[in-house]
Amino acid sequence: MKKVGKKSARRKGGAVTIDAVAALAEVSPMTVSRVVNGHAKVRESTREKVMQAVRELGYVPNQAASSLAAAQDVRIALIYTNPSGAYLRELLLGALNGAERTAAQLVISSWEELDAGGERKAARALAKSVGGVILPPPLCESKAVIEELTKAGVPVVAVASGHFIHDISSVRIDDFLASKEIVEHLIKAGHTRIACVKGHPNQMASQRRFEGYLAALKEAGIAREAELVQQGYFTYRSGLEAVEKLLSLRKPPTAIFASNDDMAAAAISVAHRRGLRVPQDLSIVGFDDTSAATTVWPELTTVRQPISSMADSAIDILLRAIRRNGNETRVVVDQVVAHQLVVRGSVAPAKPAAKARS
Repeated sequence: MKKVGKKSARRKGGAVTIDAVAALAEVSPMTVSRVVNGHAKVRESTREKVMQAVRELGYVPNQAASSLAAAQDVRIALIYTNPSGAYLRELLLGALNGAERTAAQLVISSWEELDAGGERKAARALAKSVGGVILPPPLCESKAVIEELTKAGVPVVAVASGHFIHDISSVRIDDFLASKEIVEHLIKAGHTRIACVKGHPNQMASQRRFEGYLAALKEAGIAREAELVQQGYFTYRSGLEAVEKLLSLRKPPTAIFASNDDMAAAAISVAHRRGLRVPQDLSIVGFDDTSAATTVWPELTTVRQPISSMADSAIDILLRAIRRNGNETRVVVDQVVAHQLVVRGSVAPAKPAAKARS
């Protein structure tokens, strides 16, 4: 990608120009304008390239010219209840970037340990004070929350929902295809005894990732073995417990697919504690490409889900919906973004099968 020097990137007054962003992203200024103003008809790869240039240069659009919320402040809520700190960090970073870029006010709140009645009450109160809501899993799959917000006419965007929810907009990846691809990566390395640590059962993404795992095995002619599947809950602790069970089998797996990076990092910890070399004795892969993937040794082969940019895009979708307020036609967006297989050091060719333990 062509680099833009600091002198050409700024006007005399020091502000980064739209032309500089366009040059760095290798697109037209009109395309940059469409991206920063949240237009839907922009290729996702182009949108990501432009947003990378915006972040790199610190470009701030002229608020008077580009505010999507007309002349008034807009409050957008990000509500979460997620056990993964690394995942939450990426989510918050993207939402904060989007809010800063668009001059929207971001309200962040945790709804931990609320039952359906509590969620409904909290959603009813929230609807009175914000213009739009970002819901990551598992809240984006709460019927109580969605019903209260949509009934109040508040636009909602689900981030990383695992599937399209017809009543609200979504920014997501294809979890089925992504998990199928990473398990196929293990199969190509010669592994046939591949275990799976499933994600939390309260999230559709967990089911879709498990289905992708099963599909990869089936296409390769590998029989499904119930003992190679353990339930996890997207937490490091649940990963430790699941992998201890897997590695205690008479015939343990040669590879493990964990449904997120936190649980994959736990798998590496268990392997080290048992004296197993990763990846020589045991290959391990994760999902999400959060900071957890690169703070372990060896670094994880994983699926990159662009959580930060997905949350950033959710801000744009909400502001477009708020701008349409008053129109009779409600537009629901299902934005499926690209994932990426990130190959690092946690996978090696399978060793010849060892004899079962007596």
